[in-house]
Amino acid sequence: MFILDAHLDLSMNAMEWNRDLRLPVKELRDREKGLTDKPDRERGTVSFPELRKGNVGIVVATQIARFVKPDSVIPGWHSPEQAWSQTQGQLSWYQAMEAAGEMVQIKDAEGLRQHFALWDDGQPNESKPIGYILSLEGADSIVDISYLERAYAYGLRAIGPAHYGPGRYANGTDATGKMGQEGLDLLREMERLNIILDATHLCDDAFWQALDHFSGKVWASHNNCRSLVNHNRQYSDEQILALVSRGAVIGAALDAWMLVPDWVRGVSTPQNMNCGLDKVVANIDHICQLAGNARHIGIGSDLDGAFGTEQSPADLDTISDLQKLVLMLRQKGYAEEDLECIFHKNWMNFLYKAWS
Repeated sequence: MFILDAHLDLSMNAMEWNRDLRLPVKELRDREKGLTDKPDRERGTVSFPELRKGNVGIVVATQIARFVKPDSVIPGWHSPEQAWSQTQGQLSWYQAMEAAGEMVQIKDAEGLRQHFALWDDGQPNESKPIGYILSLEGADSIVDISYLERAYAYGLRAIGPAHYGPGRYANGTDATGKMGQEGLDLLREMERLNIILDATHLCDDAFWQALDHFSGKVWASHNNCRSLVNHNRQYSDEQILALVSRGAVIGAALDAWMLVPDWVRGVSTPQNMNCGLDKVVANIDHICQLAGNARHIGIGSDLDGAFGTEQSPADLDTISDLQKLVLMLRQKGYAEEDLECIFHKNWMNFLYKAWS
């Protein structure tokens, strides 16, 4: 099954984790033996060979750089200009991977059609480039609204205004409060440029405000269900139905603390918490049941989003194991047409409409 994964922090892993993603995952893990600067050292799950092995031919790939005040407990950069510069380094890495033939940027409907046709040609995947759609996770690095047009010109096609905590344009996970005028101006300029609003990480106040003020296309690249794990990072059934009414697609995420209740970071393990891919299936099925169909759910794995196998489903070793979800959903009774929608067509149809 061809897979489109709507959320991968590839440039962050390459630049901040110093991972050469052209290498097999096993080699990346071997290179990190003995390192302790990151919690997921020796436990990475994503690389280009594993994407190709798993038939994951298109990804939504992020830029990410948070602005924080000096007394913040959340890591980040101390000025918007520093954050912007960090995202430009990440952009440079994507461009270097394009020059090396490893990736190709997808910016419009024709590019999407051509890239899918390449991966659907029946030939082996080993030499095929990974298609990527550029997204910004957290808008703190947008120094001011004038920077948005510059970002659109280099290929930015989606923005999540918030990440964790309070942000310059919107409040995110574990924060509260509505957007101020700068946030509303950001939404207006995104709409003018036809940049997709990624509702992921918006706190509840900002979520509802954004839906009221933004008339463009909305998706949620990596989100799960609050009714299954009760946390503000997740979506309530009311929020899911609001997104469905807007024609959104929601990407099921594979971060273990979003899949099982009572996860304690650094203490819990996927094995002792009984966290497997069946929990991902449960979130997918819940959204399908709410929507009444399989047209509003996809994959937004967030694998290696500052975590590795220590915080992924126990029965997943690398991202290529996303293919296990296909069999599990098939066994649950999902028809082949629905499986194609879940694993790539929902995202692609969304993009074709957004870019028409």
